[in-house]
Amino acid sequence: MLDINRRHRRRCKHRHEGRQYRHCDCPIHVDGFLGGRRLRQITGTRNWTRAKEIVRDWEIAGRIVEEEQPQLTTVADARMAFLADAKARNLRPATLYKYDLLLRQLQTFANNAGLTVINQFDLNALRKFRESWPNRNIAGKKKLEALRTFFQFCWEAGWISQNPATKLKAPKTSTPPTLPFNDDEVSKIIATCSLYSANYGGAGNANAHRLRALVLLLLNSGLRIRDAVTLPRDRIDNKGNLFLYTAKTGVPVKVPLPSTVIEALSMVTGTCNQYFFWTGESKPKSAVGNWQRSLRKLFRLANIPNGHPHRFRHTFAARLLQTGAGLENVSRLLGHQSTRITERYYASWVRERQEQLEADVRRTWPVNKPLAHDTPLAHEVERKYIN
Repeated sequence: MLDINRRHRRRCKHRHEGRQYRHCDCPIHVDGFLGGRRLRQITGTRNWTRAKEIVRDWEIAGRIVEEEQPQLTTVADARMAFLADAKARNLRPATLYKYDLLLRQLQTFANNAGLTVINQFDLNALRKFRESWPNRNIAGKKKLEALRTFFQFCWEAGWISQNPATKLKAPKTSTPPTLPFNDDEVSKIIATCSLYSANYGGAGNANAHRLRALVLLLLNSGLRIRDAVTLPRDRIDNKGNLFLYTAKTGVPVKVPLPSTVIEALSMVTGTCNQYFFWTGESKPKSAVGNWQRSLRKLFRLANIPNGHPHRFRHTFAARLLQTGAGLENVSRLLGHQSTRITERYYASWVRERQEQLEADVRRTWPVNKPLAHDTPLAHEVERKYIN
């Protein structure tokens, strides 16, 4: 009969629990007789349930049953298989690009470290790989999530015995609030559009008109910069409504655009008959990059510090909330999967909530309340909080 026991390491904090303790990560050994011979050796696993299954198989067979070695898959093959699966799932091109960039960096690291097979990656190797990242804060956290997804894919495929990336601790992040543009900044941005490319003749005027139309569209639709740049002309109906997306219930979500925006978009020419701001021939990422550079120049000309295209989206949401729009309606217009996402970034702009907070604070004011005791301390409280 074979018995299993836990051989605690010297630094294990559960050593005093004895060798039958099941919930630590120390090696598991087997001791007893098998086929008339004394057997004392390690089981090759640290999971108590798995160790019992291994010993049971040995006792049934009357000998040590060697487990099948896991399939050896190279880093390059694992990378190609993961990207092929990601494309089959119809992930967004931007997501595919980020996965491909991460795995190319992983391949370069593996080549430099002499790691050819994917199961050669352990926790220490992944820590060294993360040390080579220039990404910090939110970018580093997102990259770690992508790395965990890749190794989870490898574990589910049976190429590795466990996912070492799950043991990598997430970096400490801070999310500074992205403030919307105020009315003065919006006026300056729109006015400066006429000065953009002023020395380029007719082409410069056309660029200024296109840039002004893009700014007005971003301000009044809440679209992300990529969605605005690649917006097809047929997404706006003859009533001036912009089709955003189709909800899960099958109901189309639209946002009405002001007449000034419709007029500005109608003046956009010289790009493509199908799109307002994109030729449709280049990659969307390249087109977005070109317009981002134009907007950065516009922010410099308008003297807008910390100008960023995403602040137009924040401005759209903040204006809705300040005028009394419900959080759920704003969430639908922004295309968020849950109102919790909207609340996370825009809770401070909810009008009803701010009014309720102000009312709660005012109720704490001891105005027109008689003093409980006629003492110097009571008079000091009166001067501090009432006068």
